[in-house]
Amino acid sequence: MSTARAERLVNLVLALLSTRQYLTAERIRGIVPGYAEAASDDAFFRTFERDKTELRELGIPLETGRNSVFDPVEGYRIARRDYELGEIDLAPDEAAAVGLAVRLWDSPELTGQAQGALVKLRAAGVEVDDQAPTVIEPRVRAEPAFAPMLAAVQAGQAVRFEYRRSGSPERRIRTLEPWGVVSWRARWYVVGHDRDRDATRCFRLSRVTGKVVAIGKPGAVARPEGVNLMQLVSVTGGSEDPAPVTTARLWIADGRAAGVRRRGDVVGREIVAGEEGDVIEIGLYFPESAADWIAAQGPDVLVLEPDVLAKSVQHRHEAVLARVEQGSVR
Repeated sequence: MSTARAERLVNLVLALLSTRQYLTAERIRGIVPGYAEAASDDAFFRTFERDKTELRELGIPLETGRNSVFDPVEGYRIARRDYELGEIDLAPDEAAAVGLAVRLWDSPELTGQAQGALVKLRAAGVEVDDQAPTVIEPRVRAEPAFAPMLAAVQAGQAVRFEYRRSGSPERRIRTLEPWGVVSWRARWYVVGHDRDRDATRCFRLSRVTGKVVAIGKPGAVARPEGVNLMQLVSVTGGSEDPAPVTTARLWIADGRAAGVRRRGDVVGREIVAGEEGDVIEIGLYFPESAADWIAAQGPDVLVLEPDVLAKSVQHRHEAVLARVEQGSVR
């Protein structure tokens, strides 16, 4: 959405909000900045029709009617009672964050939705600068399957799609009850119940080929309570065919290492070195790499089982201490 178009939509919203009467298209053309530049009547009406459709898609309640039975032409207005929200008060840094978020998406579908949100905020009187220069220009790229998968999750509807497995050109049709779409290690995944295998599976969206087709009735699919989508993706490495896991038991000090805690299930309590903490069980698909991020937690996390993982973490701690001691000697 161009800046000129966004400004025209905001002006149109403000004009229709500021009157109790229905404004005809010709009246709107004369008072709303952005329409007078139309090269012809046909060009104006085409632009106006697109703008009306855009406002309705944004959820703005556009009413059509006549001010009296003698009016030959219908007009338009927006009822404040249906449009107004609670007061929105954004601090300068929050407004800057909103503007940056609008520029974040590198996807036609999501860019349009972000710009739509910006129009709503501006029409509500919130100044958001989405053109301010930034030192870093971030981009979040979404796969073509992202929008239909997310729409199916929101509608509670199953999907059917063609999927290419890793390292194989073979494509298979999969039927999934999607629970959510998450990003892990700069890749997008959909997580849900695979009807073909009657099991929980993760699918990388970049391997979805062809069209994602929604099937069944909306509202038929619901995410089970207590399911941690990010945990499912991280422990399987994003693979729809996970390898056998190693179950580890960890002690975590109270109030510490929240990132590790989220990946497992609490199974008990224990006191270590006079400090209380939770004992969790966590499934590890890559124990060697897990030793790195567990060791990074320092004394807040202790490996109870298996012994091989505990020794790997201990060796990493000892290596760090050795480097520190060498540095202090020098």
